[in-house]
Amino acid sequence: MKRAQQRRNIPGPGEFADLNLRALQVFVAVEETGFMSEAAQRLSASRSGVSQQISNLERIVGTRLFDRTARPLALTPAGLMLRRHARRILEAVSEARTDMMELSLSSLEALHLGIIDDLDASITPALVTHLRSLFPHCRFEANSGRSDGLMQSLLKREIDLAVTGLVPEDPLAFDDYPILREPFILAAARGAMRPHDDLGRQMEGLPFVAYHPSMPISRAITQHLRRLRLDLHSPYAFDASRSVFAMVKHTGGWTITTPLCVLDSVRAPSELECLRLPFAGLTRTIRLVARREELGHLPKRLADLCRRLIGERLASQVVPGAMACRGVHRSRRRRQPAQAGGRIRSRGRRILKRARMALSVAGSRYSG
Repeated sequence: MKRAQQRRNIPGPGEFADLNLRALQVFVAVEETGFMSEAAQRLSASRSGVSQQISNLERIVGTRLFDRTARPLALTPAGLMLRRHARRILEAVSEARTDMMELSLSSLEALHLGIIDDLDASITPALVTHLRSLFPHCRFEANSGRSDGLMQSLLKREIDLAVTGLVPEDPLAFDDYPILREPFILAAARGAMRPHDDLGRQMEGLPFVAYHPSMPISRAITQHLRRLRLDLHSPYAFDASRSVFAMVKHTGGWTITTPLCVLDSVRAPSELECLRLPFAGLTRTIRLVARREELGHLPKRLADLCRRLIGERLASQVVPGAMACRGVHRSRRRRQPAQAGGRIRSRGRRILKRARMALSVAGSRYSG
């Protein structure tokens, strides 16, 4: 009796004709999140719609795919088997869509780029020139701005690509290509600090010039200082690196920033003293972000180009005595006490080598 009932539940070949890509996408989303509500949010669908898709899929395959008594939801043996096939099918479809997109790019009419302020002047002209050589009949528009504004423009489809310092909130909806990882550094007016003395104590006695709280770089610095339980008050706050550095020089004070901010915003980097932070460091990653599967392999190619352009930009700035490039990367040696000073003494060739290593690390992280 039971065997007869089981045979009736086994789907016939014709029933699999109702199996579609959307059902497999919903199945994988539920499996990855463990909850139908979270899967619905990821897919911009209703929870009832996701539940209905799973029920229809279970009807098609003739068995339960999820153990609904478990939290988060757990796959049954049949679900584990379907997961392997579903991912293979979705990957194949994604690759086919990417290949077809490559063909349609040849007739691309317009491409809108968004580039973080810190890199706009450094790479935008060369990037647009390269794109023009690839797509001679395409119109290119480039906007510069803050990382958070660029990500919002990408979500609203106002731009097609963004070079930004923020991670996409929904990683499944975007392709994310790391370009460069850089540390935060201490930038002070030249002569304001004695590098061999206690930097922490000197910082307390000099004006701290901060980035405006609305800026992503300011939020990252504030969160890091809070984790370290450091309370630094600033009487000044600006929403542009140029203004921050101008105030640092004017007041004889200091700020927390990054090497790229210095390179892009300071006309004469020798006017600043760039030092390693006298406490636990912080890094940020610059990345190229694009909506998933819309531009084929173009985002990856542009990310590779950005890495090369940034490397050339760093190389042109890295010469013996170029203070702006000190601290591009944290030393691998054991951290010395603050009393020993935090000055980075690397000469130009050593700094350039570390900069290139960072670029290669960013590339290998993506390819891996």
